[in-house]
Parts: sequence; structure tokens; C-alpha cells
Amino acid sequence: MMQRSTSSMSPRYLNPQEPYTRARDNPFFDGMRRGGGPAVIDNKNTLDVQSKIPQNISRSPSNIVHSHKRHFFQRTLFPAIQSDSEIDLKNGGAVLGSVDIPPHESAQESHFRDILLVKPAIENLYCVNKRTSFSGISLPPSAASFYNGHSPNMEVVELSESVNRLNLYLKARKDDVNAGIPGKFLRAVIGQDLPDVGSVASTIMYAFYLNETRKCSSLCTVPVINMKRADLDNHNEIKWLLVSCRIDQSSMIFIDEIDLSYYDLFGSLKLVLNGDKLPTKLEVLKEALVEIFNFQQGDPAYPWVQNITLKEGCSSCAHVAEKIATTSPEILSAQGFSRLLLAGILMDTSNLTNLQCTTKDKYMATLLINGAGRFGLDGLYQILRYKMYDLSNLSIGDILRKDFKKWTRVGKPDGIDSRRTMSQIWMSSIGLSIGQLLAHADSSVQQIAYFQQMERIGLLVIVSGYYDCERNFKREILISAEYMEQLKEMLHFLNSKSSQLPLKHHHLLPGGGGLLLCDKKIKVFEVDKLVSSRKTIERLLEEFSGTDLH
Repeated sequence: MMQRSTSSMSPRYLNPQEPYTRARDNPFFDGMRRGGGPAVIDNKNTLDVQSKIPQNISRSPSNIVHSHKRHFFQRTLFPAIQSDSEIDLKNGGAVLGSVDIPPHESAQESHFRDILLVKPAIENLYCVNKRTSFSGISLPPSAASFYNGHSPNMEVVELSESVNRLNLYLKARKDDVNAGIPGKFLRAVIGQDLPDVGSVASTIMYAFYLNETRKCSSLCTVPVINMKRADLDNHNEIKWLLVSCRIDQSSMIFIDEIDLSYYDLFGSLKLVLNGDKLPTKLEVLKEALVEIFNFQQGDPAYPWVQNITLKEGCSSCAHVAEKIATTSPEILSAQGFSRLLLAGILMDTSNLTNLQCTTKDKYMATLLINGAGRFGLDGLYQILRYKMYDLSNLSIGDILRKDFKKWTRVGKPDGIDSRRTMSQIWMSSIGLSIGQLLAHADSSVQQIAYFQQMERIGLLVIVSGYYDCERNFKREILISAEYMEQLKEMLHFLNSKSSQLPLKHHHLLPGGGGLLLCDKKIKVFEVDKLVSSRKTIERLLEEFSGTDLH
């Protein structure tokens, strides 16, 4: 019979001839010693150690939330644990922790106190707020929601020092702009046209990163949001995100609140572009461009710029998060700070399912997962998507302005004075059916015509993509022309491209369908086969315009 060798299986630190003991006075369990010799804890003297430790300690919620990680210290050193009901909610619900230290303490007492009271690089406070209701959103189940509790009324909200630093930075820079930035250059970080969650988040965070890592007494680094402040009400997803992250919106600078041409006139403007191409209205300031961040590979539109950071992932927020994690990873631990970047990654990558989503996007989303909070990754994404398509408080014009592209079509010169005619082509993308859009208001058709007249649009194309009651994806197109000749020309072009965009007439429209029958300059179609994406329609309209994207 083969015998098993016990000596080969015995650990080196145990003598096989001595009885095995699991007592805490065994040196193997000593995890709190300094210096050379073993500091064995005697079970008989444990209560004496407890009596020497000061008992007037008020613990912060971080001790309560992470109590399972420090159960050894709590059970050994603190016989009386503060309950949740004893949390002080003064000063607007903020919870503060304080420790009274006696004037005389032994070396062992000082050692235990140093272990328990190590101050982190970033301190987080908490407050109790009324819980936000998301009754209209079917949030997926997540472990985060389980551990955050199911109280219908109250929730614990983190007050982060990182977010406080960000708000102080934004306020200080806005004060500088209001004062005229005397004696400094204005380094303005700005995104492309059509700002979204990812663009706004990465613009704010990259400006903050530059301010923290490339400090220069002659530069004033300011993030400029490329939209009017009033237009923020049309972007419910961005507004909700800023509120949930506790970003001070009054300290943010929007494009209509700063005159960049004024600083360019005096040679004190330095532009940092977050994207590939400057906003259309800022092309006249392209000589002030000094840096391009998140640039797609290819021929740059501004070849004189030397400082170019290539886009490595699908989301610019992932790139910013990587830079911050390299220099100051501790500030990413705050929920509000990480949520801002995480939301941009999820929206840019369609919840990490986009074909262009890279390993870096997924890795940084995992690193920032604390930002999802009790919603989880899927829940946070569902909330942002719901807010994006929540059009209950918007007018028809606001809905059509949420997501649009436009081109300029140059016609043939007429025979009188050889002038070329100009016509605007506008494509709006919406997340509801054409029937729902027309039922949004009592006079939807008249509002569409008024919007077309106010924006001087010759040809308006509304592209609808939505799921019906049977969860089948459908796409519809509404075409509204200023003149019948424009509509006929457009229909002839689409008929020639039927292999790329198969269309069939939409006969039944609830709500405003009857009004469409009276307006011959409006046509509604349903895409016959779902082989045509929104990008395909966009490319066809660009081809029809005969010019580059305006």
C-alpha cells in the first residue's frame, strides 16, 4: 500500500510534531506588528487593550458601509458599535466623523489609532436625499440595486471631494472669464457640432485634466460647451446626468456666453479641439487652433497643428479616463466623477455593444463601474436613453433640433443674371414613429411648416426609428418640401436608389394623418426592408445635395 508523505504536505511554518492550534496567539495570525519581533496578541489581555483605546469615536458612514471589510478591528477594539439611527444629519444631511484623542497615549495605543485613522487622499461625505423615481423606465435587475436597498423614499448620496474640486475649478474659470482674463491666454477646450453626452463629458473632463497636469501661470483653461444654455433644456439626458453627478451648471460656460472672437482679435486665444472638425461657426478662428484631442486617423483638416492625440477607442471619455487614471487615479473613485465619464462611454458605445467598441472602452467602463451606482451599467444606460427620447415637454421644433444634419445644395444658374440658387437640406432623426410625432401636438403639420420656414429649409427629411408594440424595429421617413419641384426631384432621386433604400407609401397615420392628405408637399414612406440604416439615408442625402457636409 502506498503511504502518503505527511512531511511534504506540512507547511514550513508548522512543526508536524506539535499539535496544531488556531488560536490568535499563534504568530501566523499576527498581522499588526511593526519592527522585528512578533507582537503576539494575548486573548487574556484583549479586554485590557480595548479599555485603553479612547471610546469617544463617531464613525463616518464609510465605516458603516464598509464595516464588513474591517470586522476584525470592530469586534476586537470597539465593543459598542454605533447604529445607523445615530448618524448625525446636520448641515443639510452631511455626515461628519470626528475623533477625540487623549493628550497621553502609549505606543501601542498610538499604533492602533494610526491603523484605524489613516486619512485617504480623497474624502467622501454622504447625505440622505429623497429617492428619484423612474416609474417610466424598466430598469434591469442588478446587484448594485440589491445592496443599495429598496427604500421607496430615501437613499444615501455621496458628496465627493473630487466633484467638489471640479466645481471649484469650473467656478474659478468662469470668474476669470467674467473678469476678462487679464494678463493670460485663453485656452478654450471645445467639441464638434451636435454635442451629445460623450462630447460634453469629455470636454469638461479634458479641460480639468489639462488644468491639473499642464499648469501654466499664463494660461486659463476653460471648457466651452458647444450649445446655447437655453438648448440644454432640449437635452434631458445631459441635464439629468449633470444633476445626478452634482455638477454645478451655473459655473459652466456655454458657447453663447463667451465671445471667442474677441480674444482672437487680441491674439490671446488658444483653441483645443475635442474631435476632428471645428464647429461651423468657429471655422474663422481655425488659426488659433493649437491642439487636437481625440482625432480620427487620416489627413488632418488643420495640418499646422503639431499637438495631436489620436483616437484609440470608440469613446473620447475612455481616453480621458485613461489619462486621469494614469496621473490621479484616486479622484476616479468618486461616484459622481466616474459617472460623468462612464455615461459618455456607455452612450458612445451603445452600452458596449457597438462594433467599434474597443477593449479600452470596456476596460475603462469596468474601472468606472462605481459611477453606475445602484442602477448598474445597464440601468444607467437605460435611464440615459429614456431621458434622450423623453419628448413630453418639447415642441415640434425642439424635437427636430435634437439630432440633425444639414447640407447646402447649389442649383444651376438661372438665365436672367446667372446667379446660382441655394437650398438647405435638413435631416432630423427621431426615436418615435411619424404618427406619434404628428400626434404630439394639435397642429403638428403646421408647426413643421413653420419650423421649415423659420430655419429656411428647402427640403426637410425626418428619419424615424422605433420599436412597435410587438418589439419589431421599424423605420419611417417624412419628406416636406418648400416647392413641388423640389419634392418631385427628390422622389425621382430616391426611386433611382431603390436598391439601397426601398420605400413604400405609408397609408395609415394616426393622429395627424388626415392633414397630410391635404398637403401635397409632404410625403411619408416606410422603409420596406431594414437593409438601410440611418447612415445610408444620410449618405444618400449628401449625394443628392452634391456638396460636402455643411
